[in-house]
Amino acid sequence: MRTIDFDLSPLYRSAIGFDRIASMLENINHSGNQNGYPPYNIELLDQNSYRITMAVAGFREEELDVESRENMLTVKGKKAEEKAECQYLYQGIAERNFERRFQLADYVRITAASMENGLLHIDLVREVPEAMKPRKITIGSHPLLENETD
Repeated sequence: MRTIDFDLSPLYRSAIGFDRIASMLENINHSGNQNGYPPYNIELLDQNSYRITMAVAGFREEELDVESRENMLTVKGKKAEEKAECQYLYQGIAERNFERRFQLADYVRITAASMENGLLHIDLVREVPEAMKPRKITIGSHPLLENETD
């Protein structure tokens, strides 16, 4: 796959408040370099609920780290060093360390994380604040005047 680099410096110089959007575009461009390990699904459970399911066979809960920071979800897996060495005739289960990142939209937060049968489930919900939700304005009303008291 071909990687395209964008120069976003003009956006930083001429726009105010768009630095976060430019950073997000840069992160998306760099996150495309991730390999396909571990495989994952993203499900839409309902209008504002999502679930990320990652196949993390061979990892214990204490070897996984799930972190959300500044609209970025990071899942890391670090295998503990095993003292007893095995001699595999065939090793098809990948037990390598990994780091996978997901860019989250505004107002999306993690509600739960659980492990079941070698699958890591991360539940997310989008909670838009009341002030950001669309509201119906009645024509002829004067909300500023109605709130004033004499």
